[in-house]
Amino acid sequence: MKKLVLVFTFCLLQLFCAAQDHTDDALAYQYYQQGQFQEASLLFEKLYKKSNNETYFELYFSSLLKIRKFEEAEKLVRKALKQNPKNLNYGIALGRLFQEKGQTQEANKQYMEALSNLPADEFKIREIATQFYNFQAYDLAITAFLQGRKLLKSNKPFTFELLSIYRYKKDKQMLIQEYLEALPEMPQLLPQAESVFATVFEESSDYQLLQSALLKKIQKEPQTEIYTKLLIWQYLQQQEYEMALRQLIAQDKRIKDDGGILYQAANTFLTNQAYPVAIKAYEYLLLKGKENEYYLPAKLELINTRYELLIAGKYEKNAIAELVAAYQSILDEYGKTPQTIFALKKWVNLQAYYLNHLDTAEKALEEAIKIPGLPLTELGQLKLDLGDLYILTQQPWEAILIYEQVAKQFENLAIGNEARYRSARLSYYQGNFAYAKSQADILKASTSQLIANDALNLSLLISDNLQSPTDSSALKMYADAEMLEFRNLSPQAMAKLDSIDIAFPNNSLQDDILMAKSKIFLKDSDISQAITMLKLLTEKHNSSIWADDALFILGGLYENNLKDTEQAKAVYQKLINDYPGSMYTTEARKRFRKLRGDIIGT
Repeated sequence: MKKLVLVFTFCLLQLFCAAQDHTDDALAYQYYQQGQFQEASLLFEKLYKKSNNETYFELYFSSLLKIRKFEEAEKLVRKALKQNPKNLNYGIALGRLFQEKGQTQEANKQYMEALSNLPADEFKIREIATQFYNFQAYDLAITAFLQGRKLLKSNKPFTFELLSIYRYKKDKQMLIQEYLEALPEMPQLLPQAESVFATVFEESSDYQLLQSALLKKIQKEPQTEIYTKLLIWQYLQQQEYEMALRQLIAQDKRIKDDGGILYQAANTFLTNQAYPVAIKAYEYLLLKGKENEYYLPAKLELINTRYELLIAGKYEKNAIAELVAAYQSILDEYGKTPQTIFALKKWVNLQAYYLNHLDTAEKALEEAIKIPGLPLTELGQLKLDLGDLYILTQQPWEAILIYEQVAKQFENLAIGNEARYRSARLSYYQGNFAYAKSQADILKASTSQLIANDALNLSLLISDNLQSPTDSSALKMYADAEMLEFRNLSPQAMAKLDSIDIAFPNNSLQDDILMAKSKIFLKDSDISQAITMLKLLTEKHNSSIWADDALFILGGLYENNLKDTEQAKAVYQKLINDYPGSMYTTEARKRFRKLRGDIIGT
């Protein structure tokens, strides 16, 4: 019985001691994390002496260094070295002590000794490198990994560790080198590499560094397809679309691809408004023949791209006629169905706004809304387009009726609010300013920010320019000019805008006229004149309702058209600072950070 009691008592003591150690361990870690190193050192000393555990040694030693108890730390590390002279961690710890005391030469001697005695053991090498990494000796950690590769006679180990350090240090040269060495063996790393380069690279020279390295690799290893893929990505990032297409076509021929990669790239060119390059890409895909799965999609996108190119700038009658014929061939071959409505809408747009065949376009839309099986929103959009055509054919009451029909059918939905806005805009064109303003005021609370912003601008335009009979007459001329531009009659619209100042020299529409002119110049691809108008607006009318719009457009022109990063940043910064409540502020901040080289999402 006495023996049983003794055994039971011993077990209780063991459990009590284990519980006490667990409590000390948790408390010691808490002290250390909170920066209470004096308290942490006392507990870690107790735990280390009891267990002789290397983890406790490291934390105890680090705590002593933090509270600058160098003498105590030296005794600790020298005792550990005496007991285990082959443990490289203790030699590194002694180096850290010398470093903290300012004895750099002695510290480096210890580090070099540890590195020269690295074993050909992947686990041990990683442990030593991590030791250096933990006290931010990143170059020594890199040296340990590279020395380890030599010992292991392989460049495959430690890839992820080195990539992490190079990225942290923003060592772009070595980051590029490490990825290019790793990608042939691990092609799944390509998306990661692209993401890392996009966040680390700050200037075009960084991309040039990557391009140079890739071209050398491709010259030596032309069969390694992953390098070509990364090179194409690099060209796309730099908006060198012609070069990207050249590489894509070469790759397509080399690997005898079905065209899927090139088709996706062509869509990217289209999204980035590189229309001539997109056209070349789609034309190449058509050469693969009608039996290719991308033939029909490429053919349709080719027509659409030519359409986008046409409406983005100056156009010629023969180009319009060719597009009309292309869309007509689609409708003839596949009929007027919900699947071909996209072609019909663009065909109508060309007929109405570019060829001035208003009756033809109107009749086509009236027939289109009778096509069975159309989605409701598509039907609603067709009716809105028809309402616009009624304006062009001078049938304002028909336009109002169809707008109101859509507004009621899609009550409280975006398309319904759009219909109400178009109805208000028509009243404005007609000079019925009071009614137009009352409708715009209702729409200011629209859930769609774009519609709400348009409604707000219309409301303010009217209220700001109806202070006197002169203002009212000037506003009517301005509305007429906007109506002319709506009808795609840019020269007449510009002439009308110029005549406002002549007829009413002291009118209050100066900022509105500048904004309207900038839009006409942009439509005609006259970037220089558009910038002149926008700069005048932002400099002379900084309290205008158009000031933030003008800055946002101006920033986009500098960024995308003129490739002037510094000017774009300056304009976006002004928008962010001067107009914090603008609907464009969030996007301007995002663009500014991207141009500055920030890691977006942090």
